[in-house]
Amino acid sequence: MSLVSDHWLRRLRTLDVLALTALLWFLAKFLRYAFPPLFGTFRSVYGVSNTELGALFSALMAGYAVMQFPSGALADRVGTVRVIVGGAVVASAASLALFVSTTYALLVVAVIGIGVGTGAHKTVAITLLTTVYPERSGRALGLMDFVGELGGALAPVVVVTVVAAALPWQSLFLGTALTGLVLAGAFALCVPVRLSDDDASVEGSDAGGRAYLAAFAAPRFSAFALVAVLVSLTVSGVTAFLPLFLESRAGIDTRLAGLLYSGFFLVSVVQPFTGELSDRLGPLRVIAALLALAIAALLVLVVAGVGPVVVGLATLALGVGLHGVRPCRDAHLVALIPDDVAGGTLGVVRTSMLGMSAVSPAVVGYLSDVASFSVAFGALAAALALATLVVTTLALTR
Repeated sequence: MSLVSDHWLRRLRTLDVLALTALLWFLAKFLRYAFPPLFGTFRSVYGVSNTELGALFSALMAGYAVMQFPSGALADRVGTVRVIVGGAVVASAASLALFVSTTYALLVVAVIGIGVGTGAHKTVAITLLTTVYPERSGRALGLMDFVGELGGALAPVVVVTVVAAALPWQSLFLGTALTGLVLAGAFALCVPVRLSDDDASVEGSDAGGRAYLAAFAAPRFSAFALVAVLVSLTVSGVTAFLPLFLESRAGIDTRLAGLLYSGFFLVSVVQPFTGELSDRLGPLRVIAALLALAIAALLVLVVAGVGPVVVGLATLALGVGLHGVRPCRDAHLVALIPDDVAGGTLGVVRTSMLGMSAVSPAVVGYLSDVASFSVAFGALAAALALATLVVTTLALTR
């Protein structure tokens, strides 16, 4: 019995890096999605317009996006632990600034700080988890992504609860600031112990911009980077307009569209399982299958006259396909990049992904105005079809 107990205790201890990394990602997603439910409060307290509120959220996302490459490149030089801890401290300090904010200008600065601080996490976390869990990197990344999705889903509930209890909205950010500092401290103490000497003190990597771009000279890497960009483009376009698109379907009212939209995110629970599958079967096969599922779901949704039950099942299948791809994609990207430039090169790819994610909603909105939602979502299906073709070719020519 003692041998069995010791075995499981050792197994649990190996999960400390994953747990702390995932909890920091939970906090990052929680902070991001806590703002939209507060827009009504901001409008009444500060007297700002919807345009200003939209610009506020865009500023947060811009701060997040702009940190992808610098954080990865910095991690190659000073180590992943320092960058992740530094990002958590910056985000916590910005949350504390929100707690004491008295003007809208200070709120804007603090929100940008949260974007910058949380932007230092994901790219570096991917390289960290693939280093610590090389044989189960897909499962580890899937668990981190799922925990992050829980943070995004929980944020609106917590905000509504705080507002309904007549508590100051700033109190929410005092809690996130203290939580972030505690997690950062635990991360700084526990994670270096779990890394090898080389991984814990990755210093002196003098790779320049050309070194980070060198990986793109390999056709297979460039092709898969294109796949990652196309998938991000599709996910962003779908998530921005899925509720309105569903409402345009026969028999789908606003309430049902909202429920299906929640279901679209809830099925992200599949990510640990798709990550596990990619570890066992290879990421390219799993990605191709998930993209094929997403394409089929999109095509079902654009067909006129399908009933609510079919629309509901197709929406859930679309969520499985688009969310399930993430851990497989990230694990395979890191596997293709040399270790000494992994952070910076992955940062370049993620910057491209986020750039296309920002453009996609505008394109989908334009196509829906000049043509229809069916045309817009059909274009997204075409983008996924191209991604699937490239992935399948890569898998067959391996």
